[in-house]
Amino acid sequence: MRRGMATTALAAGLALAATACGSGGGGDQQSGGELSGTVTFWDTSNDAEKATYKKLAESFEKEHPKVDVKYVSVAFGEANAKFKNAAGAGAGAPDVMRTEVAWVADFANLGYLAPLDGTPALDNTGDYLPQALGSTEFKDKTYAVPQVTDTLGLFYNKRLLKQAGVEVPKTFAELTAAAEQIKDKTGATALYLRGDDPYWFMPYLYGEGGDLVDARDKVVTIDDDAGVKAFKAIKGLVDSKAAVTDATDGQENQLKALKDGSVAMAISGPWDIEGVRAGKEFKDKKNLGVAPVPGGSASQGSPQGGWNLSVYAGSKNLQASYAFARYMSSAKIQQQTTEQLSLLPTRKSVYTLPSVKNNEMVGFFKPAVDKAVQRPWIAEGNALFEPIKVQMNKVLTGASTPEQAAKAVGDSYRKLLKDYK
Repeated sequence: MRRGMATTALAAGLALAATACGSGGGGDQQSGGELSGTVTFWDTSNDAEKATYKKLAESFEKEHPKVDVKYVSVAFGEANAKFKNAAGAGAGAPDVMRTEVAWVADFANLGYLAPLDGTPALDNTGDYLPQALGSTEFKDKTYAVPQVTDTLGLFYNKRLLKQAGVEVPKTFAELTAAAEQIKDKTGATALYLRGDDPYWFMPYLYGEGGDLVDARDKVVTIDDDAGVKAFKAIKGLVDSKAAVTDATDGQENQLKALKDGSVAMAISGPWDIEGVRAGKEFKDKKNLGVAPVPGGSASQGSPQGGWNLSVYAGSKNLQASYAFARYMSSAKIQQQTTEQLSLLPTRKSVYTLPSVKNNEMVGFFKPAVDKAVQRPWIAEGNALFEPIKVQMNKVLTGASTPEQAAKAVGDSYRKLLKDYK
C-alpha cells in the first residue's frame, strides 16, 4: 500500500514540477540576467536562531535589490507536513526551504524538489564536508545544498558535577553509577532523557552496536539483539531514577531543566548552546561543558544531523531561488552563523577561519561530526522514526517490554520497506 501511494505521489509531483505555480512571482531569469521578483523562504530554525536567519536572509536583498525575500518562520514540527500539503496542492509552497537532512530524499522522491546539478545553487561542491553533501543526494542527483551540520553531545553542568565529586561519564553505565551521588550531593537528577523524540534513541542503539536498517543489503536490523538492549537502556535509566523523562514537550522541558539546574546533564546538539547559556545556571558561560555522548555496552556513536536548503520544483522564480540557496550556504553566511549561534558549518574552508576555529563548541562538535553515524538516506528514512517514537513511549510507561518494542518496530519497517528482509 505504501509503495502504491508513493508511486501516485511521484507522478503527481513530476507533473507539478512542470505545471504548478510557485510562490515567487515573475523574474524567472536566465542565468546571467539581473535577478528580480520574489523568493519566499521557509525557515525552520528554532527560537534562539530565527532572528539571525531572518536578518541573513534579508541581507540577500542588498546584493540583489530587485529581489524581494519573503521570510516565513515555520515550526520544525509542522514544516514537513505543511510543505507536502502545499507542494501536493500546487499552491502555497515556498521557493526555498530550510530542509532537515532526512527530508531531502523523501521530498525528492515525490518530485517536489528541483534537481540542482548544473544550476547556480551548487557552488564549489568540493568545499563541502562529504557526509554533509551525501545527505543532499538521491538517485544520483543533488536536491539540496548543505547549510548546517550537527550531531548530539552530552551537555553537563560543571559546577554540579564538581559538587557531586564525579567525573563526566564516558558510558551510560558510569552515568547510572554516579546518579545517586549526584542526587545526594546536589539535589539534581543526573540526566534528562528525551523520551519524546526518536532521534534521541539513536545513541542508545549505536551504543549497543546496532542500527535501524542495513540499506546496502536491504535488511531490517532494529529488532536484532542490539535494538532490544537499546530499549532496555532507556528503561533502565528511568527506572533507576538516574534519568527523568517526559513523553511530550521534551525540547522545552529538557532545556528548562538544564538551565535551572534540576538536572546535571542532558543530550543535545549545537542548536541548543545559546538557549542553554541563557539560563541562570550558565551566567558564567564556562560552566557549560560538552562531551561525547556516553557509550553503551558495545560502542559509542550519535547520529549525523543538520539542515540543507532545497528549492521547490514548482517555483516560478528558479534563478533567484538558486542564487538565494547558494548565498545562504556560502562561506560568508556560514561563518556568521557560527560566530553568532555556534552552529557547525558544512564547508571545509570555514573551519580554517580564526573566529570559527577558536569557537569552543566547534572545537568539540567538529570531531564528533567527523565520527557521527550516517543515517540511511532513503526516501522512507524519515518515516523510520515514528515507530520508534511509539515504542519508546510504551517501553518507558511499562506498556511494552523492550523485546516487544523491538519486534514491533521491526514489523513496522518490513511493512514500510517492502523489499527488505
